[in-house]
Parts: sequence; C-alpha cells; structure tokens
Amino acid sequence: MQKDLALQIPTGKTEVSPAAADPLVPQRYRVVSAKRELADLATLKIAPVSGTRPAFKAGQFNMLYVFGVGEVAISMSGDPAEEEAFVHTIRNVGLVSGALTKLEAGAMIGVRGPFGKGWPVEAAEGSDVIIITSGLGLAPVRSAIYRILANRERYGHIAILAGFHSPDDLFFREDLAHWRQRLDVSVEVTVSHAGRGWRGNVGAVQELIRRTAFDPRETYAMVCASEAKMRYMAGVLSDSGVAADQIYFAMERNMKCAAGLCGRCQFGPDFICKDGPVMRYDRLAPILAVREV
Repeated sequence: MQKDLALQIPTGKTEVSPAAADPLVPQRYRVVSAKRELADLATLKIAPVSGTRPAFKAGQFNMLYVFGVGEVAISMSGDPAEEEAFVHTIRNVGLVSGALTKLEAGAMIGVRGPFGKGWPVEAAEGSDVIIITSGLGLAPVRSAIYRILANRERYGHIAILAGFHSPDDLFFREDLAHWRQRLDVSVEVTVSHAGRGWRGNVGAVQELIRRTAFDPRETYAMVCASEAKMRYMAGVLSDSGVAADQIYFAMERNMKCAAGLCGRCQFGPDFICKDGPVMRYDRLAPILAVREV
C-alpha cells in the first residue's frame, strides 16, 4: 500500500549556515514527504530547516544521518531544477537505510553534501544518449533523465532501458509511463522473471541494447547497476561501437567521510566519494579486470 505524506516545505533565511562550508558537519533537514515505492523502498523529500538547499548536479550524492543510528551515502533521485528540496530514493538494506525508509513527514535528519562527480549531461549535448539501469539503478540516474528531457532539443536520439527482477519490483511507474508517452524518447522495460500477466519484455536489460537505435560513434552511455552487470553492459556497448571514454558508470563503495580522507571507498588510485561516483569506463576497465578489487 502506497503511503504519501506531505508537509509544507519549511522556509527560512536565504543565507546558508557557515557550518555548511564544512563537508564533515551535517546540517539539519526535515522530511517534507515520505512515499512508499515498494515494501523495502521509499522516496524521501527533505528540505533544510534553515537556509537554502545547495545546488547539485545529476549523479551526486548526500550523506544522510539518522540521529542515534548512523550515516549512509544516498544518490539524488530528484530534479536538480527543483531548488527547495533534495529527493532520495532509499532501499532498506541495512541499519541506517532501514531507519531512513521508516521515516515519516516531519522527522529530522542530518545531511552532508552534495558530494562527488555527476553524469555527463552537458558533455552529451549534440549526441545520442542511452541510459541503462537495473533494479535500484534507475534512482541515481533519474536526475539526469529529468535534465536531459527538460532540454530535449540539445540531444539526438534518447533511449532509456530499465531492467527489474520481476513486475512486482517496478518503481517510478508514473515516470516510466510518462516518458514512454513522449514521442521523442524510446523507453523499454524488461524483467528477469514474470508470470502470465506480464505483457512486456522478459530477459536481461543488456539484451535490449542490440535492439536500440543509436549512432555508436556519437553516443554517450549512462549505466547504473551492480558492478558485474555494468561490466557486461559495457562489453555489449563496446561491441556495438561505443567508445570507452563515452561510457559512464555509477560506482558504489562503502563511504564514510565522503571527502577523500578516510580511504574506505578507495578504488585503485581513485576515491569513489570525490573522483566518482560517476566515472568513465576507460578509467575503470583496467581496475575492474582485477579480481576481488
């Protein structure tokens, strides 16, 4: 059962607190609305108690702190053009994320960020764009989809390929339906397993790449899934002719400081928190080839 709670977004002083300049100091935010997407998945809209929400780029993340529980890195899933609040879509996979998914409107949390590098939304202008996601991977790339579709005339062909485990695991259904109704974007949804009532695609999302129209010489690919799946997707894209330096992954590691200080998210010579989470495949490929990195 979907639960949709709402409060008026708090307003305050237009200046930002001096502490906001310190990436290690959380700022107080209030949950404006909490929407249950799935049994273990919730979307929170949060706004600062005072000051203004910092600007962010599609693909960046915040550190969300539940008082008395802990802190976790969560990517933005809202539209960067909406300036009053952050939007985060969170799956219950642990102590902190579980606590976040149970919050209701009015709850207080701490926020640090935004952090990291985002999707190549500007660099992709003038090119075709193919967006490939699996499972929760649709959430971190949704901000980029909002920005690209808001400036549709700046891009060539746009394709969104979204894979899920089963029909029951689909979320952002209204968005998917809206995007599919447009005449200027191709949207394909597939599931790995389905019963007789499903009338859509069944199979791995990477299988849709070969059936999608795009010019590989002039294409930017934005990919968000598990590392194993992204490596396979990158292989299919490369075989189709997409250059490695135009394939981008959203990487995930255990982040603690989010400022490149603690070393918890080190990936080869890089730190996912400051050199990612969005990174080019040509930089990642040599490291991804090393077992157990």
